Amino acid sequence: QVQLEESGGGLVQPGGSLRLSCAASGFPLDYYAIGWFRQAPGKKREGVSCISSSQGSTYYRNSVKGRFTISRDNAKKTVYLQMNSLKPEDTAVYYCARRWSLCGSTWYTNGADFGSWGQGTQVTVSS
Repeated sequence: QVQLEESGGGLVQPGGSLRLSCAASGFPLDYYAIGWFRQAPGKKREGVSCISSSQGSTYYRNSVKGRFTISRDNAKKTVYLQMNSLKPEDTAVYYCARRWSLCGSTWYTNGADFGSWGQGTQVTVSS
């Protein structure tokens, strides 16, 4: 059974850090790009970051560049999103999803061409 499961969310103060994990099962993670997406209340889902399969090319939306780092450990079948210098506007439910091989040219949008979505993990940045 193909499954992606997010973990690592929580409540953190502004300026704090969290590391999200996306654990894959039921398929060979090596061949898939993994995207991280988020959706805040009343807002559309948006792409946060993506890492491709083979060369591990990474992509970030402008608002998180320099603060977030995506990485993958294919041996552990897990993709990580290290989030530093968190801001209240980062508050959202964060999801991971997969796409064959590459992130594609529209990864930063709503992830319509990504699949096997996880259940999400809540990130709340508040003092």
